[in-house]
Amino acid sequence: MKPLRENLSGIYSLMLTPYHPDRSIDYKTYEAYVDWQASQGVEHLFAVCGSSEMSNLTLDERLRLAELTVKHKGCTTVVATANMEYGLDKQIEEVKRMSATGVDGLVFTTKGMGDRGDELVDYIGTLAKHTDLPLFMYEFPGQRPHLISGETYGKLVTECGIVGIKDTTCTIEGICDKIAHKGDSCVIQANMPYLYEAFKNGAKAVMATPTSCGGAFFARFYEAFVNGDDALMKQRYNEITLLDNAIDSGYNNSAKYLIQLQGLRDFLPINRGGAELSPARMASLRSFHDWCVVNGLME
Repeated sequence: MKPLRENLSGIYSLMLTPYHPDRSIDYKTYEAYVDWQASQGVEHLFAVCGSSEMSNLTLDERLRLAELTVKHKGCTTVVATANMEYGLDKQIEEVKRMSATGVDGLVFTTKGMGDRGDELVDYIGTLAKHTDLPLFMYEFPGQRPHLISGETYGKLVTECGIVGIKDTTCTIEGICDKIAHKGDSCVIQANMPYLYEAFKNGAKAVMATPTSCGGAFFARFYEAFVNGDDALMKQRYNEITLLDNAIDSGYNNSAKYLIQLQGLRDFLPINRGGAELSPARMASLRSFHDWCVVNGLME
């Protein structure tokens, strides 16, 4: 397995958090889930992300999930968010503790400074002094304003050593703006409607919600991209679009239910916020899963 700095491209599968009925974390099921994710043919795992419900987890819970992801990562690499605490001093301590879990890279959110580029660069530069790990940016929608310009991203790359960004502009213009300023870094796509177009314009990696339950879909897409098979790449993109639409309503519980249908029976389709899927929604997901099985797309 190559070091992360030498292997930035590919699929970063997002990690969900399973819960017991009382909404305490089901760590045993999480370990089985990491094993399953690592078997899907993806290059990387993104522990402690928006799909993990990181805003609703304590620091100790986030650290434990990162440790377990590292323990079961197989041939993948692991990145994890490391600046969710309140206050700079606590975030610096978080950076140090997350670095000590054994993850291969750290992810920093823009922390509501998306429209204050120079302030964001100074802030990230301060955090970067406290770790030697590769660093990624994340335009996390839970902390707005979260979107940054390509120019700001270019400064983060050259002045702070950022090696990649999860772009969530959901526009091809925003993605291409970052690609134009990326230098040696990797622009990572999160928006599925523009997945194919973004890759044709220079994106080389994915961090997207459907990876949480369908990493194999993306592994097939990326293989077609690497092999230069445009027709197959477009077909795989269409399959991903179907998966994206299937889980769109009720995410992330919809993704959790698809994981359950693929064999992880103890992965309950519930989240810490209390939301649950309706019987009708589950019936729809079962129909989609059955179609995927018939067509060799899912187990």
